[in-house]
Amino acid sequence: MNQCEYCAHFWVDDEENIAECMINLDEDDMSRLMSSSYESCPYFQMDDEYKIVRKQM
Repeated sequence: MNQCEYCAHFWVDDEENIAECMINLDEDDMSRLMSSSYESCPYFQMDDEYKIVRKQM
């Protein structure tokens, strides 16, 4: 499995069979990301869909 599948910025459209990262990067940020050798994505944020429920308790 890919790390992206657990990210809060990862969007999947099951009807169109499309998956993409929704981070809005400018040209400089995108070139830095593509030219670097990151072991993991610097923009990764764990998608915790139950976070708001825990706050309400």
